Amino acid sequence: MNKTLFSLLLAAALLPAAAWSQDRIYRCGNEYTNNATQAKERGCKLVEGGNVTVLGSSPGRPASGGGAAASGGGSASAGGSPAAAPRVGGNEQRARDADARAILEAELRKAEARQASLAKEYNNGAPERTAQEQNNPQQYAERTADLKAALSRAEADIAGIKREISRLPQAAN
Repeated sequence: MNKTLFSLLLAAALLPAAAWSQDRIYRCGNEYTNNATQAKERGCKLVEGGNVTVLGSSPGRPASGGGAAASGGGSASAGGSPAAAPRVGGNEQRARDADARAILEAELRKAEARQASLAKEYNNGAPERTAQEQNNPQQYAERTADLKAALSRAEADIAGIKREISRLPQAAN
């Protein structure tokens, strides 16, 4: 009993020490920093009362800076694109849309070919038995279930690609 009590007391004593070892975190609008000098210059507030987990910035965007997101102007416009995203001309956007449509249509053809292949192999739930499956009915049942699952995934992929294509602007003729 004494050993258990000692372990609990030791754990209780070490828990606050782990919390003290963390640097102070300051919040500057939508950004966080542990640099006290920088925080003081920018008028940041100390974050207290909980742990803070900060993830790095997404690729293509600076970790910190004077963009709209850093100044509290919001990170997305009504269209859902980042506020600091550059505008592109109409011709360039149409070219991008055409490229996206071509890529999606190629993916659709691949997905449809895969689905047709799986449907043929699945054979309406009665695929041909292999030599090993003649003696092992469980293996046949597992392969049949795997084929059925793969077929439903392929059908879902096709539906998703068709949804994405329908979201693209119609190609100008």
